[in-house]
Order: sequence, then structure tokens, then C-alpha cells
Amino acid sequence: MVAVAGILGVAVVAPFAMPPAEADAQTLAFQQRIHQQFTPNPSPEADLVFTEVPVDISSEERQRIEAEKAAEDAKKKAAEEASSKQPPSSPAAPPRYTGGGSPAEWMAAAGIAESDWGYVDFIASKESGWNPNATNASSGACGLIQALPCSKVPGSGYNPVDNLRWANGYAVDRYGSWAAAYAFWTANSWW
Repeated sequence: MVAVAGILGVAVVAPFAMPPAEADAQTLAFQQRIHQQFTPNPSPEADLVFTEVPVDISSEERQRIEAEKAAEDAKKKAAEEASSKQPPSSPAAPPRYTGGGSPAEWMAAAGIAESDWGYVDFIASKESGWNPNATNASSGACGLIQALPCSKVPGSGYNPVDNLRWANGYAVDRYGSWAAAYAFWTANSWW
């Protein structure tokens, strides 16, 4: 609190609080990140993400992840067999995202409440660095939020709005809210 001399010499107490410099830097970095326009990488190899598999996940969660990966591998094998019967021009993977936009525009278009953007930013920054074309080199998880399998995203896993729309449902259905998803991620380094 700061005392300010008022009329007739009466001290008037006025609240005065400067946010800490660290908070300002974090806010500025957040604002820059979510308003930065997307520019695609020149090659698919530049979009590969190498993540560490958490060692402290439960055996049930590990089994679920392994089952999803096995199902995705079986689906890929079936797709490869089917595509070998089709002309070689048919793509095996969803097309890479080449459009523009910024994370703020994508979150708004996906219907994510602005009050949740900080939580989404944290998770997307950790999962993909806000690269809609990010692909996990080992699991094949894709997009901003690293959906596994990629095919579970309606539309295209590499389309940032489709990926975020799917992630919004996932966060709310699985954790109850983006805040709870964030809390889980910070406690476990995955979600």
C-alpha cells in the first residue's frame, strides 16, 4: 500500500501493486506464442517429435497405451495392404497442414474458452511446440496435442482446429476440465 497526501493533509491509502517482472515476461511470452502465425517446416522429417516415455505410469495406463498402439499398427497394416491394391497416388497418411493461422485463432475456432487457453498452451507447447504437423517418431501420435492414434481425430489429426476440437472433448471427458488436464500433465508429464 502507498500513502498519498490528500486534500487538507489527510493521508489517503491507495492500493499500488506492480506485477512481478517474471509474471510480465511469462504473460508476454504466452501472448507472443499464441498469436504467432504458423509457417510449415520444409520437410516431414523436421516435424518429428522425440518424446520420453514416462516411467512412472500405471500398469493399466501402460497397457492402454500399448493396446492403442497395437490397434493403430494393425490399422496401418490393413491400410498398407489396401493401398497396395490402389493406385500409388493415394496418400497413406493424412496430409500435412499447410494453412496459416495462429494458436489463438485455432483455439477460438475449436470452441475452446479463452479462460482455458493458458492450460491448452501449456499442453500443446509440451506435446508439439504448437506444430500442427508434429508426429511422434516412435508412437505415430500426431498434431498439436499428439492424438494417439492419429485416426481418432475427426477430420484430420494434422488440422489444428480438428485436433484442438478433439482435444477439447478429450480434456473435458477424461479429466473434467482443461484445468484438471493441466494438473494431471504437470504431475505426470503426459496426459
